[in-house]
Amino acid sequence: MIHIVYMSRAVRPLSDQDLQALLDQCRRDNAARNVTGVLFYSHGNIAQLIEGEKEVLEPLFDVISRDGRHSNVVKLVDKPITARSFEDWSMAFHPLEPSGFEALQGFLLPRHLPPPPSSLSIADAMLVDLVRLAVFGADAAPAEPEPAHA
Repeated sequence: MIHIVYMSRAVRPLSDQDLQALLDQCRRDNAARNVTGVLFYSHGNIAQLIEGEKEVLEPLFDVISRDGRHSNVVKLVDKPITARSFEDWSMAFHPLEPSGFEALQGFLLPRHLPPPPSSLSIADAMLVDLVRLAVFGADAAPAEPEPAHA
């Protein structure tokens, strides 16, 4: 089993109806393929973590990367996993405020794991931390804040 994490940019802003249609499609298709994960959207920015069998996810990511609804698709993580992080979620969805998406981008830079900014809502901070744990595991802790210099 593997998981893939990618980020992209919607070619046009997605309405609530667009997002619901996308989510319905993901849930239907992913359930048929035994794919689980989480999808984030914020002001045109998209991030998704998908998990499942390698022989399913690799061709699925090829299809996703060619989908005309988004551009600038960047695969950030593609690695083996021993267990699913989102086992009970055919596809979870959470709209993020812009600051939440910026924090998510920071968490997905493998050698730069900042703590969640205090500006995040509790729900957004928990989701960003959940993705960090899913991608990097329990041993990857956020960076400690730099001490203030006098």
